[in-house]
Amino acid sequence: MKNTVFVCQNCGHQSPRWLGRCPGCGEWNSFVEEERITRAKPKRRQAVVPENRRPVRLSDVAASSCERRSTGIGELDRVLGGGLVPGSLILIGGEPGIGKSTLTLQVCDRQAAAGAGVLYVSGEESAEQLRIRAARLGIKGDSISVLCTVGLEDIVEAAQSLQPGLLVVDSIQTVFSSTLSSAPGSVSQVRECTAELLRLAKARQMTTVLVGHVTKFGAIAGPKTLEHMVDTVLSFEGERFQQYRLIRAAKNRFGSTNEVGVFEMADTGLVEVTNPSRFFLSDRRENVSGSAVAATLEGTRPLLVEIQALAARTPYALPQRVANGFDARRLSMLLCVLERRAGVNTSGQDVFLNVAGGLRIQEPAADLGVVAAVASSVRDAAVRPDCVLIGEVGLGGEVRSVSRAADRLKEAARLGFGSAILPRRNLSKKLDAGVEVFPADTVRQALEILEVVR
Repeated sequence: MKNTVFVCQNCGHQSPRWLGRCPGCGEWNSFVEEERITRAKPKRRQAVVPENRRPVRLSDVAASSCERRSTGIGELDRVLGGGLVPGSLILIGGEPGIGKSTLTLQVCDRQAAAGAGVLYVSGEESAEQLRIRAARLGIKGDSISVLCTVGLEDIVEAAQSLQPGLLVVDSIQTVFSSTLSSAPGSVSQVRECTAELLRLAKARQMTTVLVGHVTKFGAIAGPKTLEHMVDTVLSFEGERFQQYRLIRAAKNRFGSTNEVGVFEMADTGLVEVTNPSRFFLSDRRENVSGSAVAATLEGTRPLLVEIQALAARTPYALPQRVANGFDARRLSMLLCVLERRAGVNTSGQDVFLNVAGGLRIQEPAADLGVVAAVASSVRDAAVRPDCVLIGEVGLGGEVRSVSRAADRLKEAARLGFGSAILPRRNLSKKLDAGVEVFPADTVRQALEILEVVR
């Protein structure tokens, strides 16, 4: 028996009729029509893990240690939490052309060199195209098995036959199951294929990597439940026309979600950037107004980034507030603090803020660097080039303490900076910094130390 339902492509919400706006996620024009087959007696699926019908005490459960396998790429291991976990399901999302297939092929080469069996499934490219890419990356591929198909049943059969340690599916939107009548890439197909690959990965202790497309808003395409089903969600960031690439973990059941991996796209593939602070500051110009260096944390790694600001008079009634790599609403808040607490007026000026290098800052410890860059541009006074700014800014104009100040100062000293401004409360602990430290209680005091405000 056939029936028709309407499914939201963004969140998977179902409706018997078409709706202009999804009641689940609020997205407009996201419902698509899908034709499904209702089975009279569905077969019971095999359990992913051994069933336990009787409750047991948590303290009586044996804790088994998880042995990870290194991917052979240090930056990727950092984001994953140490390496690949057997039986885990990993989803990698990113814009077209950003390097998802290049990264997965490089991981396959490292795993094959380490002695693990590898099966690479491609639903978008032919075997000849994969061979050309492998030759460009310097990969021989003697121990990598390639399967070019979009049939889920063919993938499961090949994986059960070869029993590889690593299975890569590029991409999950092209795979379809013959048991469903909907088109490949639809919500039901993506969800069903992911569920079947999840059962296969857990039953065979096979590490599975899924490559996913992204929507125009930057989210991974398919229902939101797709991200809930997998163990790890990796997000590929960066402009495909530039050389840098950033990898973040939006979800990780086996590690932290605060780490970031930095890569450089070269002719031979993605190359690790072992010193990202120097990478982000490589094109910095000194003694230019509107530029400041802030120390932020990405997971356990301290990073020094350049924050650029440009303020100019606007002929319009409503000035612009544009931020790239920084929260625009937080920028508006900091501009109000700058005007009321430090006397730097930006009400009649357009303010543009940019985090150089393509990094997106989410930590509030970069607030002081943002405020200094904006004030420097408004007053047309350059910030001291050897000074690093550290501190969160409150609504009262106070500079609030941050975590791991010593690590940030050591990173500044390692890159040759001679001074730093940080909250006074962070001086309560002994700091073996190697740089001259200037404590600041308020935003105005910090700007006076920088000689931006007198």
